[in-house]
Amino acid sequence: MRDLSKTSSGIVILLLVCLLLPATHVHAEQSAEERLEEEGIVLLALRNDTIDTDQDGDIDAVRVVIVMNATTQESDLILKLRSLHKEREVLQIQEVSFENQTNVSLVYDAWSSGEHELRLDFFDQNGDFLASYPLPTFMLQPALKVPHVHLGLEAADDIKTGELCNIHREFADETGPRYGETGIRTFTGAPFSVLDSQGILDCSSWPAGVYELKETYRNGLGQTAESTLNFTILNRPAPAFGLEAKGHQNSTDTPCTIDIVPSSQSWSLKDIEDMTKIWSIKGKVVEGLNSTTIDCRSLSPGAYLVTVEVVTEKMISSTEGINIIRLPSSDLIEEGNTTLPSISKGAETQTESVGWFSIGALALVVTVLVFLMLVRVKEVVPLDLPNLGPEPQILADGSPDPQGLPTTLDDQGVLWRQHPDGRLDWWDNDWRIWQQW
Repeated sequence: MRDLSKTSSGIVILLLVCLLLPATHVHAEQSAEERLEEEGIVLLALRNDTIDTDQDGDIDAVRVVIVMNATTQESDLILKLRSLHKEREVLQIQEVSFENQTNVSLVYDAWSSGEHELRLDFFDQNGDFLASYPLPTFMLQPALKVPHVHLGLEAADDIKTGELCNIHREFADETGPRYGETGIRTFTGAPFSVLDSQGILDCSSWPAGVYELKETYRNGLGQTAESTLNFTILNRPAPAFGLEAKGHQNSTDTPCTIDIVPSSQSWSLKDIEDMTKIWSIKGKVVEGLNSTTIDCRSLSPGAYLVTVEVVTEKMISSTEGINIIRLPSSDLIEEGNTTLPSISKGAETQTESVGWFSIGALALVVTVLVFLMLVRVKEVVPLDLPNLGPEPQILADGSPDPQGLPTTLDDQGVLWRQHPDGRLDWWDNDWRIWQQW
C-alpha cells in the first residue's frame, strides 16, 4: 500500500514538470522591445500619419514616425517599411546611425488603389533581424503618376518624302522609379534605332512606306502603358519646272540668261535651290554649276540646246530643255562675218547684177545645145536625168524622219535635230528635207 502511494506521488510530480516546461519556454521568448533593448535601443514612440499629397480628398500616403533612444554610445540600425498590396511587396529602406535620442520618418506612397498592409522591421548594421512591428492596414488612392505613353504626329495630312514630319513621344512613370522598379520602353516600327532619350523623332528623312509605330512600357510593379501611331509617307513626285530664256535671238553683245521657273505649287524655287542641278549645253555638262540660273552671254553665235536635270535627295529627277539662238554682234570684224551666220538686212541687202548681155549669151548657148540634141536623136528615148533635188526625208505618216537623232521645236515653230558632234539641222517644209545649219 505504501509502494502504491510512492508510485502515485511520482506520477503527479512528473505531470507537474511537464506542465511547467511550456510555461518556461513561453517565458523565455523575448518581445520586440526586449530585443531592441539588448542592442541598446529603446523605442519611445511609433506613430502613423495619413497624408493627402495631391489634396483631392483621398489618402494616398502614410508617414511612419519612429522615436528612439540609444542607451549605448552609438547605435546603427536598418529600418525597412514593408507594404503588401496585390501580393506585391514594396520596401522603403533607411539606415540610421545615432547617439542618444533620434527621430526617423519613413513615407510610403501608394502605387495602386486598394488595401495596403504595412509593417516596420528593425535590423542591425550586419543585416540581422531584430524586431518587427505590424502597422494598420490602410485604404489608399495613389497620387503618383501611373505609366503613360503617347505618340503624336506633327505633319500634313498627305506626307511626302522630305516634308515636315515629327513624332512627339510622351512618357511618364512616377511609380516604378519611386521604389526602384523602373521598367523598359520598347519602340517598334521605325526604320532606324530609337533611344529612350529621343523625345522628338524627325521622320522627314524616312523613306516612303506605310509605318505602324508602337511603344510599350512595363515597370517592375506590373503596370503597363502602350501607344500606337499609323501613317504613310509617299514618294514626292519629280520636280515640276520650266526654263525661261532672256536673250533668245539676241546678238552676242547683249545679256543672256536661262532661269529655272517652278511650274507647280508643290514646288518652290527654294526647294529647287536645295537640290542637285546638272546643266548641259549641246549635250556637254557644264562642270561646277549648281545654280537655278545659267549665264549664256559667253556663247558664240549659233543655235544651242540647253538642258538641266534637277535631282532630289531621293534620286528622283526631271529634265527640261530649251533652244536658244545667239546672233553675231554688229561690231564683229569682216573676217569673222565670213565664218559666222549673218543678219539679214532685208531690202537693204546688196546684190551683184550679172547684166543683160550675159543673160542673153547664156540663153543662146542653151538654145543651140537643145536644137542639136533634138536633131541628132531620131527617136524619142526617155532621158535618164538625175533628180532635181534630194529625196524627201519623211516617215510613212508624213512626219520628218529624225534618223534617231534628238529633236526640239523652237519658239518660231522650226524643228531642229542635233548630231552627236553638236552639229544642227533644221527641217525645210518646202523641200521636206533636213538642211544643215
